[in-house]
Amino acid sequence: MKNNILHSLSDEEILLRMQSDHNPDYYEILYNRYYHKVLDKCYSLVKDRQQAIELAKDIFSKTYEKLGTFKYLSSFSSWLYSITYNHCIDYLRSRKKLHYPEWNRQNEMPEIIDETEENLEVISYENLLIILEMIHPEEKALLYMKYQDNLSLRQISESLRISEDAAKMRLKRARARVIYLYKQKYSDKYNT
Repeated sequence: MKNNILHSLSDEEILLRMQSDHNPDYYEILYNRYYHKVLDKCYSLVKDRQQAIELAKDIFSKTYEKLGTFKYLSSFSSWLYSITYNHCIDYLRSRKKLHYPEWNRQNEMPEIIDETEENLEVISYENLLIILEMIHPEEKALLYMKYQDNLSLRQISESLRISEDAAKMRLKRARARVIYLYKQKYSDKYNT
């Protein structure tokens, strides 16, 4: 019975109990609640199941260590996903020497692209997944943070360690790149 009650608590209630009781066992509930979501986010960025498992373990260790810095300004899940994206992007940067500004210069696209949300609505989900594999991991992470996890620009900028203006500009560019690549790859379907 007590176990069912604990599992029905909100994330924030679990964190508060963890702080007041100094009982790390509460963290296991959060771990079980979010492990597969974090693992899936890692895999979507690194495309290597074993590496995604290692990253997810690292992320939960890092999150546990940083619990004292959680300020309840956003949901625990948003905070956890922000750490997840940040950790995965750091891994990709170190592993592949990915430098977004340089990559962006090498993958220029025409300046006049309408990246409004109305244009994004016409893209099929299956084709969007294909296009997301063609863009830079930071752009992919930006789009996931904004549209899948509903993180604010402030949270996105903190996660990527860039200014809010830079996050806004990169998000705009990521949307434009998706539209541009979609039109290039599926232009006959796009106009039907």
